[in-house]
Amino acid sequence: MTRSITIGELLDQQRVATDSGITSKKRLMELLSELIADAAPDLGGNEVLNSLLRRERLGSTGLGRGVALPHGRLAEIDRAMGAFVKLEKPIDYDAMDGMPVDLVFALVVPEKATEGHLEILARLAEKLGNQTTCEQLRAAANPAEACEILCQEAPDS
Repeated sequence: MTRSITIGELLDQQRVATDSGITSKKRLMELLSELIADAAPDLGGNEVLNSLLRRERLGSTGLGRGVALPHGRLAEIDRAMGAFVKLEKPIDYDAMDGMPVDLVFALVVPEKATEGHLEILARLAEKLGNQTTCEQLRAAANPAEACEILCQEAPDS
C-alpha cells in the first residue's frame, strides 16, 4: 500500500494568493496556472492553463458554497502540485449551487496518475467542504496563514 500524499506536499506559500482582486474566471485560471508554473522550471503557464481549461470544459469544478477545485493532468510533471487563491470578492464560476466562488484550489497531476489523483481530489474536496476550514481560510490575513490552514492534517480518528 502506498502512502497518501498530504496537502502540504502539494502546496507551499509561494503558490498561495490571498485577497486577490481578480474579477473573472478566466483571469483566476491564469493566476492559478502562473502560481503552479512558477514552481516547476520546465513547465509553462500555458500548459497548466490549457490542462485546467480542458477539464473545466467537461463541467464546472465549482463544488458549491463558494469553493472550486479546478484540476488537470500534465505529461510534463512527475509529481502533483497545487495552488490556492482566496478572492477578495466572489466571482461567477458556474458552480453546482449557482453561488459565486471565492476559495479556489487548483491541482495538477502527472498524466498517468489515476487512483492517486482521485484520492488527492477527494481529500481536497473533504477539506474544502468543511465549513470551519472555509471560514478560517476566508479570515486568513496572508498566504502563510492560508497555507498553514490548508496543510493542517486532521487527527486520526
